[in-house]
Amino acid sequence: MVRTFALTALLLTAATAASAQVPPQPPPVSSPLQGTDQERIACHPDVVRFCRDLIKDDANSDVFAILSCLQTNRNRLSKACGEVLVSHGQ
Repeated sequence: MVRTFALTALLLTAATAASAQVPPQPPPVSSPLQGTDQERIACHPDVVRFCRDLIKDDANSDVFAILSCLQTNRNRLSKACGEVLVSHGQ
């Protein structure tokens, strides 16, 4: 019984720590200007890393300001996000 309790406590602690490391997910698409789900997933880590101050809690983030921020940081973007920008002529 003590082993079961200890194992359960260990698993709960590990699960809590793992969930704390998951980056926030992109908010739902509110505008077609924000791209497909795959494109948003590709660029979301870069937006969080380089353009965090432009992200609003609601769906009213300035899409063009975020795009400009990504363009400014083009050399530092992930390959996936860079490909998304190129595929849209940016």
